[in-house]
Parts: sequence; C-alpha cells; structure tokens
Amino acid sequence: MEIKRFETGPRMSQAVVHNGTVYLAGQVGEAGSDVTEQTKQALASVDRLLAEAGTDKSRILSANIWLADMVDFPKMNAVWDGWASQGNTPARATGEAKLATPDYLVEVIVIAAL
Repeated sequence: MEIKRFETGPRMSQAVVHNGTVYLAGQVGEAGSDVTEQTKQALASVDRLLAEAGTDKSRILSANIWLADMVDFPKMNAVWDGWASQGNTPARATGEAKLATPDYLVEVIVIAAL
C-alpha cells in the first residue's frame, strides 16, 4: 500500500497518509504566545494539513492534546469547542507534559480518515 508524506524533513513528516488514514505530527503555535493563541494556531495547522491530505476536521477520529500546565485546560477547551466540528467530535485525551520548550503551552496530535 502506498504511503504519502507531507512536509517531510530530516526528522519527521508533518502528515503521513496510509490506508485511508491521516496521521499528523504534533502541532504547536508560536512559542511565547499565550495558550489561547497557541491553541488557535495549532488548530489552524491541523486544518491546513488535513486539507493538504484531502480531508477535514469533520473526519478526525482521535485527538491527543498535551498542555504544559492543566491550569490552561479551560482556555484550551474554549478554543477547541469553537473549532471542533459539532456532531463529529473525535475521541479525545488531554494530559499535562513538558513540551519541547517551556515556551510551548499546547500541542495537538490528530488522526483522521480521508
């Protein structure tokens, strides 16, 4: 079966499509922005990559969201709730983790169907 990669670099691809499924790398916003802005930017990257792969957020199967601090959970959810495709919300998990740099406050990872 064919594997298609998008925005491939030396370490990773931003999206990989295989067998009708799109796997996205973790998407982040601009380091140093607040969690609301970083969430908006990360979700805009999700939208862009899904469109490039030939699908959209209504086809997301699962999402994993990492927050640097769970105190930001309500702010992230406020952005997510306005962005998510109502009636098509995916399975989702959210946890707290140290991210690649302390300037990142949120990272979004999704898997979607074509």
